Amino acid sequence: MARIAGIDIPREKRVEIALTYIYGIGLTRSQNILAQAGVNPDIRVKDLNDGDVQKLRAASESFTLEGDLRRQEGMALKRLQDIGCVRGRRHRMSLPVRGQRTRTNARTRRGSRKTVAGRKK
Repeated sequence: MARIAGIDIPREKRVEIALTYIYGIGLTRSQNILAQAGVNPDIRVKDLNDGDVQKLRAASESFTLEGDLRRQEGMALKRLQDIGCVRGRRHRMSLPVRGQRTRTNARTRRGSRKTVAGRKK
C-alpha cells in the first residue's frame, strides 16, 4: 500500500488518478509530480516499487498538501471574518459569497427551506 502525504492511495487505480485522492493534488498537479519524479502515469499503484514511491513522496513534498493546506485555507477564512469584510460576513452567515442571487436558488448554501406562516407567492 503506497502512503503519500499521510494518505493511503488506492491500489487498483492508475497512479495519475490515485494521486488526486490527496487533498491539494488535482489532475494537472498529479501529472506534474509524475513528470518530475520520472514515473509512468499509466501503471497501477500496486505495480509501483519502493523507489518509485520514494520519488513520488519527494516530488510531492514541494507542495502544501492535506492538513497544512486545510489549516491555511481555514485561517484565510477566519481572517476575512475577523476583519469584517463583505466576504467574511457572508461566510459567517452561510450565504453565497461571490455575488449570486439569494431570493431564489442558493439552496446548497442556505440549507433546506424553512416554512414561514402566511407567506404567499
